[in-house]
Amino acid sequence: MTVHVAAHRKPRRHLLGGGTARTAVTVALAGAATAAVFDGTGQAAPRPTPARVRAEVDKLYQEAEAATEKYNGAKEEADAAGRRLRTLADEAARGQDRLNSARDALGSIAAAQYRAGGLDPTVRLMLSADPRHYLEGAELAERAGSRQSATVAGVRRQVREIERLRGDARVELASLKDRQAELRRRKRTITGKLDEARRLLSRLSPEERAAIGEGGDAGHASRSDGARDVLGAPGQATPGSRAAAAVSYAYAKLGSPYVWGATGPDAFDCSGLVQAAYRSAGISLPRTTYAQIGAGRRVPRSELLPGDLVFFYSGVSHVGIYIGGGRMIHAPNPSAPVRVAPIDQMPFAGATRVA
Repeated sequence: MTVHVAAHRKPRRHLLGGGTARTAVTVALAGAATAAVFDGTGQAAPRPTPARVRAEVDKLYQEAEAATEKYNGAKEEADAAGRRLRTLADEAARGQDRLNSARDALGSIAAAQYRAGGLDPTVRLMLSADPRHYLEGAELAERAGSRQSATVAGVRRQVREIERLRGDARVELASLKDRQAELRRRKRTITGKLDEARRLLSRLSPEERAAIGEGGDAGHASRSDGARDVLGAPGQATPGSRAAAAVSYAYAKLGSPYVWGATGPDAFDCSGLVQAAYRSAGISLPRTTYAQIGAGRRVPRSELLPGDLVFFYSGVSHVGIYIGGGRMIHAPNPSAPVRVAPIDQMPFAGATRVA
Protein backbone atom coordinates (compact mmCIF):
# COMPACT_ATOMS: atom_id res chain seq x y z
CA MET A 1 0.00 0.00 0.00
CA THR A 2 1.29 3.38 -0.95
CA VAL A 3 1.19 6.00 1.74
CA HIS A 4 0.90 9.64 0.62
CA VAL A 5 2.59 11.92 3.07
CA ALA A 6 1.29 15.48 2.97
CA ALA A 7 3.97 18.10 2.42
CA HIS A 8 4.20 20.47 5.35
CA ARG A 9 4.80 24.04 4.35
CA LYS A 10 6.56 26.33 6.71
CA PRO A 11 4.42 29.27 7.61
CA ARG A 12 5.57 32.52 6.06
CA ARG A 13 7.12 34.92 8.48
CA HIS A 14 5.40 38.25 8.56
CA LEU A 15 7.96 40.88 7.91
CA LEU A 16 5.87 43.42 9.83
CA GLY A 17 3.53 42.81 12.69
CA GLY A 18 0.09 44.44 12.76
CA GLY A 19 1.21 47.38 14.85
CA THR A 20 4.46 47.75 12.96
CA ALA A 21 2.61 47.72 9.62
CA ARG A 22 0.27 50.46 10.74
CA THR A 23 3.23 52.49 11.95
CA ALA A 24 4.97 52.07 8.60
CA VAL A 25 1.86 53.20 6.70
CA THR A 26 1.51 56.23 8.94
CA VAL A 27 5.13 57.16 8.40
CA ALA A 28 4.77 56.75 4.64
CA LEU A 29 1.69 58.96 4.52
CA ALA A 30 3.36 61.57 6.67
CA GLY A 31 6.35 61.50 4.34
CA ALA A 32 4.12 61.96 1.31
CA ALA A 33 2.35 64.88 2.91
CA THR A 34 5.67 66.45 3.81
CA ALA A 35 6.98 65.92 0.29
CA ALA A 36 3.96 67.72 -1.08
CA VAL A 37 5.16 71.00 0.37
CA PHE A 38 8.68 70.61 -1.01
CA ASP A 39 9.81 71.01 -4.58
CA GLY A 40 12.13 68.68 -6.45
CA THR A 41 15.22 70.04 -4.74
CA GLY A 42 13.91 69.36 -1.26
CA GLN A 43 13.11 73.02 -0.62
CA ALA A 44 9.75 74.18 0.71
CA ALA A 45 7.38 75.27 -2.07
CA PRO A 46 7.40 79.10 -2.21
CA ARG A 47 4.40 80.90 -0.79
CA PRO A 48 2.56 82.71 -3.60
CA THR A 49 3.30 86.39 -3.72
CA PRO A 50 0.46 88.90 -3.28
CA ALA A 51 0.93 89.93 -6.93
CA ARG A 52 0.51 86.31 -8.06
CA VAL A 53 -2.58 85.90 -5.89
CA ARG A 54 -3.96 89.17 -7.28
CA ALA A 55 -3.49 87.93 -10.85
CA GLU A 56 -5.15 84.58 -10.10
CA VAL A 57 -8.04 86.23 -8.26
CA ASP A 58 -8.58 88.74 -11.08
CA LYS A 59 -8.73 85.85 -13.56
CA LEU A 60 -11.27 84.02 -11.39
CA TYR A 61 -13.38 87.16 -11.00
CA GLN A 62 -13.37 87.70 -14.76
CA GLU A 63 -14.41 84.10 -15.40
CA ALA A 64 -17.11 84.38 -12.73
CA GLU A 65 -18.42 87.58 -14.29
CA ALA A 66 -18.54 86.00 -17.74
CA ALA A 67 -20.55 83.15 -16.21
CA THR A 68 -22.73 85.71 -14.40
CA GLU A 69 -23.66 87.39 -17.69
CA LYS A 70 -24.57 83.98 -19.14
CA TYR A 71 -26.63 83.34 -16.01
CA ASN A 72 -28.36 86.71 -16.43
CA GLY A 73 -29.19 85.85 -20.04
CA ALA A 74 -30.55 82.43 -19.11
CA LYS A 75 -32.61 83.95 -16.30
CA GLU A 76 -34.06 86.51 -18.69
CA GLU A 77 -35.05 83.70 -21.07
CA ALA A 78 -36.49 81.62 -18.22
CA ASP A 79 -38.55 84.57 -16.99
CA ALA A 80 -39.84 85.19 -20.54
CA ALA A 81 -40.72 81.51 -20.95
CA GLY A 82 -42.58 81.60 -17.64
CA ARG A 83 -44.56 84.65 -18.72
CA ARG A 84 -45.44 83.05 -22.07
CA LEU A 85 -46.51 79.87 -20.29
CA ARG A 86 -48.83 81.82 -17.98
CA THR A 87 -50.27 83.72 -20.95
CA LEU A 88 -50.93 80.47 -22.80
CA ALA A 89 -52.59 78.97 -19.73
CA ASP A 90 -54.87 82.01 -19.48
CA GLU A 91 -55.72 81.82 -23.19
CA ALA A 92 -56.43 78.09 -22.93
CA ALA A 93 -58.74 78.68 -19.95
CA ARG A 94 -60.67 81.34 -21.87
CA GLY A 95 -60.79 79.05 -24.90
CA GLN A 96 -62.17 76.23 -22.77
CA ASP A 97 -64.89 78.54 -21.48
CA ARG A 98 -65.85 79.44 -25.05
CA LEU A 99 -65.82 75.76 -26.01
CA ASN A 100 -68.06 74.89 -23.07
CA SER A 101 -70.51 77.60 -24.16
CA ALA A 102 -70.53 76.25 -27.72
CA ARG A 103 -71.13 72.71 -26.43
CA ASP A 104 -74.03 74.03 -24.38
CA ALA A 105 -75.45 75.54 -27.56
CA LEU A 106 -75.12 72.18 -29.32
CA GLY A 107 -76.81 70.55 -26.35
CA SER A 108 -79.78 72.86 -26.80
CA ILE A 109 -79.98 71.89 -30.47
CA ALA A 110 -79.76 68.22 -29.55
CA ALA A 111 -82.55 68.52 -27.00
CA ALA A 112 -84.79 70.22 -29.53
CA GLN A 113 -84.10 67.51 -32.10
CA TYR A 114 -84.72 64.77 -29.56
CA ARG A 115 -88.07 66.27 -28.67
CA ALA A 116 -88.84 66.41 -32.40
CA GLY A 117 -88.17 62.69 -32.67
CA GLY A 118 -84.52 62.31 -33.56
CA LEU A 119 -80.95 63.44 -32.97
CA ASP A 120 -78.77 64.50 -35.84
CA PRO A 121 -75.64 62.29 -36.09
CA THR A 122 -73.47 65.39 -36.38
CA VAL A 123 -74.73 66.67 -33.04
CA ARG A 124 -74.15 63.29 -31.41
CA LEU A 125 -70.60 63.38 -32.73
CA MET A 126 -69.93 66.92 -31.54
CA LEU A 127 -71.17 66.06 -28.03
CA SER A 128 -68.69 63.21 -27.80
CA ALA A 129 -66.45 63.14 -24.71
CA ASP A 130 -63.32 63.17 -26.90
CA PRO A 131 -62.92 66.56 -28.65
CA ARG A 132 -60.59 65.06 -31.26
CA HIS A 133 -63.56 63.18 -32.67
CA TYR A 134 -64.98 66.56 -33.64
CA LEU A 135 -62.38 66.97 -36.33
CA GLU A 136 -62.91 63.45 -37.63
CA GLY A 137 -66.54 64.25 -38.20
CA ALA A 138 -65.97 67.20 -40.51
CA GLU A 139 -67.79 65.56 -43.41
CA LEU A 140 -70.89 65.09 -41.26
CA ALA A 141 -70.84 68.75 -40.31
CA GLU A 142 -71.19 69.66 -43.97
CA ARG A 143 -74.53 67.79 -44.07
CA ALA A 144 -75.88 69.53 -41.00
CA GLY A 145 -78.47 72.27 -41.19
CA SER A 146 -77.32 75.87 -41.48
CA ARG A 147 -77.65 76.63 -37.77
CA GLN A 148 -76.03 73.40 -36.73
CA SER A 149 -73.33 73.82 -39.34
CA ALA A 150 -72.32 77.26 -38.03
CA THR A 151 -72.31 76.07 -34.43
CA VAL A 152 -70.32 72.94 -35.26
CA ALA A 153 -67.78 74.98 -37.28
CA GLY A 154 -67.31 77.30 -34.31
CA VAL A 155 -66.67 74.37 -31.98
CA ARG A 156 -64.21 72.87 -34.43
CA ARG A 157 -62.25 76.14 -34.53
CA GLN A 158 -62.21 76.36 -30.76
CA VAL A 159 -61.02 72.77 -30.37
CA ARG A 160 -58.20 73.41 -32.83
CA GLU A 161 -57.24 76.59 -30.97
CA ILE A 162 -57.15 74.80 -27.61
CA GLU A 163 -55.02 72.02 -29.06
CA ARG A 164 -52.65 74.66 -30.49
CA LEU A 165 -52.43 76.44 -27.14
CA ARG A 166 -51.73 73.18 -25.35
CA GLY A 167 -48.99 72.34 -27.86
CA ASP A 168 -47.42 75.78 -27.45
CA ALA A 169 -47.60 75.40 -23.68
CA ARG A 170 -45.76 72.08 -23.85
CA VAL A 171 -43.00 73.74 -25.88
CA GLU A 172 -42.74 76.65 -23.42
CA LEU A 173 -42.67 74.30 -20.45
CA ALA A 174 -39.80 72.34 -21.99
CA SER A 175 -37.98 75.62 -22.70
CA LEU A 176 -38.52 76.77 -19.12
CA LYS A 177 -37.12 73.52 -17.71
CA ASP A 178 -34.06 73.79 -19.98
CA ARG A 179 -33.41 77.37 -18.85
CA GLN A 180 -33.83 76.40 -15.20
CA ALA A 181 -31.31 73.59 -15.61
CA GLU A 182 -28.92 76.04 -17.28
CA LEU A 183 -29.36 78.46 -14.38
CA ARG A 184 -28.34 75.75 -11.93
CA ARG A 185 -25.23 74.95 -13.99
CA ARG A 186 -24.25 78.62 -14.27
CA LYS A 187 -24.77 79.13 -10.56
CA ARG A 188 -22.46 76.24 -9.72
CA THR A 189 -19.80 77.70 -12.03
CA ILE A 190 -20.06 81.17 -10.49
CA THR A 191 -20.00 80.01 -6.89
CA GLY A 192 -17.07 77.68 -7.64
CA LYS A 193 -15.00 80.54 -9.10
CA LEU A 194 -15.82 82.88 -6.23
CA ASP A 195 -15.08 80.22 -3.61
CA GLU A 196 -11.68 79.62 -5.20
CA ALA A 197 -10.96 83.37 -5.20
CA ARG A 198 -11.84 83.58 -1.50
CA ARG A 199 -9.61 80.60 -0.77
CA LEU A 200 -6.65 82.26 -2.48
CA LEU A 201 -7.23 85.56 -0.68
CA SER A 202 -7.44 83.80 2.68
CA ARG A 203 -3.77 82.85 2.29
CA LEU A 204 -2.79 86.52 2.46
CA SER A 205 -2.50 88.65 5.54
CA PRO A 206 -4.85 91.63 5.96
CA GLU A 207 -1.96 93.93 5.11
CA GLU A 208 -1.21 92.00 1.92
CA ARG A 209 -4.87 92.06 0.88
CA ALA A 210 -4.99 95.80 1.46
CA ALA A 211 -1.80 96.25 -0.58
CA ILE A 212 -3.38 94.63 -3.65
CA GLY A 213 -6.62 96.59 -3.26
CA GLU A 214 -8.85 93.83 -1.89
CA GLY A 215 -11.64 94.94 0.36
CA GLY A 216 -10.74 98.62 0.41
CA ASP A 217 -12.87 101.56 -0.63
CA ALA A 218 -10.41 103.23 -2.96
CA GLY A 219 -11.94 104.64 -6.08
CA HIS A 220 -14.77 106.56 -4.48
CA ALA A 221 -15.47 110.06 -5.64
CA SER A 222 -17.40 112.95 -4.20
CA ARG A 223 -20.79 114.16 -5.43
CA SER A 224 -19.21 117.46 -6.50
CA ASP A 225 -16.78 115.55 -8.71
CA GLY A 226 -19.79 113.81 -10.19
CA ALA A 227 -21.56 117.07 -10.95
CA ARG A 228 -18.51 118.37 -12.78
CA ASP A 229 -18.18 115.15 -14.76
CA VAL A 230 -21.82 115.19 -15.81
CA LEU A 231 -21.57 118.80 -16.96
CA GLY A 232 -18.49 117.96 -19.02
CA ALA A 233 -15.12 119.60 -19.33
CA PRO A 234 -14.72 123.00 -21.02
CA GLY A 235 -15.00 122.65 -24.77
CA GLN A 236 -16.44 119.15 -24.50
CA ALA A 237 -19.94 118.37 -25.77
CA THR A 238 -22.33 117.83 -22.91
CA PRO A 239 -24.38 114.64 -22.60
CA GLY A 240 -28.12 114.55 -22.99
CA SER A 241 -30.37 114.90 -19.97
CA ARG A 242 -31.04 111.18 -19.76
CA ALA A 243 -27.35 110.29 -19.90
CA ALA A 244 -26.71 112.89 -17.18
CA ALA A 245 -29.49 111.37 -15.07
CA ALA A 246 -27.97 107.89 -15.46
CA VAL A 247 -24.55 109.17 -14.37
CA SER A 248 -26.10 110.89 -11.36
CA TYR A 249 -27.82 107.64 -10.39
CA ALA A 250 -24.51 105.77 -10.64
CA TYR A 251 -22.82 108.35 -8.40
CA ALA A 252 -25.59 107.93 -5.85
CA LYS A 253 -24.85 104.19 -5.75
CA LEU A 254 -21.12 104.50 -5.00
CA GLY A 255 -20.23 102.07 -2.22
CA SER A 256 -23.12 99.70 -2.95
CA PRO A 257 -22.02 96.06 -2.77
CA TYR A 258 -21.43 93.85 -5.79
CA VAL A 259 -23.79 90.86 -5.81
CA TRP A 260 -23.91 88.69 -8.90
CA GLY A 261 -27.33 88.68 -10.56
CA ALA A 262 -28.44 91.85 -8.69
CA THR A 263 -30.07 94.84 -10.38
CA GLY A 264 -30.53 97.14 -7.39
CA PRO A 265 -31.60 99.15 -5.67
CA ASP A 266 -29.08 98.29 -2.96
CA ALA A 267 -26.72 95.84 -4.72
CA PHE A 268 -25.62 95.30 -8.31
CA ASP A 269 -23.55 93.33 -10.75
CA CYS A 270 -21.95 95.28 -13.59
CA SER A 271 -24.76 95.07 -16.14
CA GLY A 272 -27.36 95.36 -13.38
CA LEU A 273 -25.93 98.77 -12.39
CA VAL A 274 -26.04 99.99 -16.00
CA GLN A 275 -29.60 98.74 -16.46
CA ALA A 276 -30.78 100.33 -13.21
CA ALA A 277 -29.07 103.67 -13.96
CA TYR A 278 -30.75 104.03 -17.32
CA ARG A 279 -34.06 102.68 -16.04
CA SER A 280 -34.02 105.60 -13.58
CA ALA A 281 -33.58 107.89 -16.60
CA GLY A 282 -36.55 106.36 -18.44
CA ILE A 283 -34.59 104.12 -20.81
CA SER A 284 -35.02 100.34 -20.86
CA LEU A 285 -31.82 98.43 -21.56
CA PRO A 286 -31.25 94.68 -22.00
CA ARG A 287 -30.04 92.71 -19.01
CA THR A 288 -26.69 91.40 -20.24
CA THR A 289 -23.45 93.05 -21.33
CA TYR A 290 -23.44 91.29 -24.69
CA ALA A 291 -26.95 92.61 -25.39
CA GLN A 292 -26.28 96.07 -23.97
CA ILE A 293 -23.39 96.70 -26.34
CA GLY A 294 -25.84 96.44 -29.24
CA ALA A 295 -28.53 98.59 -27.63
CA GLY A 296 -27.29 101.97 -28.85
CA ARG A 297 -24.97 103.67 -31.31
CA ARG A 298 -21.37 102.54 -31.20
CA VAL A 299 -18.91 105.37 -30.53
CA PRO A 300 -15.11 105.43 -30.76
CA ARG A 301 -13.10 105.74 -27.58
CA SER A 302 -11.86 109.18 -28.64
CA GLU A 303 -15.44 110.54 -28.66
CA LEU A 304 -16.69 109.23 -25.32
CA LEU A 305 -19.15 111.38 -23.37
CA PRO A 306 -20.45 110.95 -19.81
CA GLY A 307 -23.23 108.39 -19.83
CA ASP A 308 -21.74 106.24 -22.60
CA LEU A 309 -21.47 102.53 -21.83
CA VAL A 310 -17.92 101.18 -21.92
CA PHE A 311 -17.29 97.47 -22.38
CA PHE A 312 -14.29 95.28 -21.61
CA TYR A 313 -12.67 91.94 -22.48
CA SER A 314 -12.97 90.02 -25.71
CA GLY A 315 -16.18 88.31 -24.57
CA VAL A 316 -17.77 91.67 -23.64
CA SER A 317 -18.23 90.38 -20.10
CA HIS A 318 -17.91 93.67 -18.19
CA VAL A 319 -19.49 97.12 -18.51
CA GLY A 320 -19.27 100.48 -16.81
CA ILE A 321 -20.78 103.98 -17.21
CA TYR A 322 -18.31 106.54 -18.51
CA ILE A 323 -18.17 109.73 -16.42
CA GLY A 324 -15.46 111.70 -18.24
CA GLY A 325 -11.76 112.17 -17.68
CA GLY A 326 -10.96 108.61 -18.73
CA ARG A 327 -12.95 107.21 -15.81
CA MET A 328 -16.08 105.19 -15.27
CA ILE A 329 -18.38 104.04 -12.49
CA HIS A 330 -18.79 100.28 -12.38
CA ALA A 331 -19.59 97.34 -10.11
CA PRO A 332 -16.23 95.51 -10.19
CA ASN A 333 -16.53 92.17 -8.37
CA PRO A 334 -17.45 90.71 -4.95
CA SER A 335 -14.28 92.11 -3.37
CA ALA A 336 -15.12 95.75 -4.14
CA PRO A 337 -18.23 97.95 -4.07
CA VAL A 338 -19.52 100.17 -6.83
CA ARG A 339 -16.68 102.60 -7.46
CA VAL A 340 -14.91 104.96 -9.82
CA ALA A 341 -12.07 103.45 -11.86
CA PRO A 342 -9.99 104.31 -14.92
CA ILE A 343 -11.19 102.71 -18.14
CA ASP A 344 -7.58 101.69 -18.80
CA GLN A 345 -7.87 99.23 -15.93
CA MET A 346 -9.22 96.47 -18.22
CA PRO A 347 -8.93 95.52 -21.91
CA PHE A 348 -11.27 97.91 -23.74
CA ALA A 349 -13.81 96.20 -26.04
CA GLY A 350 -15.99 99.07 -27.25
CA ALA A 351 -18.50 101.75 -26.28
CA THR A 352 -22.17 102.47 -26.94
CA ARG A 353 -24.24 105.63 -26.60
CA VAL A 354 -27.84 104.94 -25.61
CA ALA A 355 -28.99 108.50 -24.83
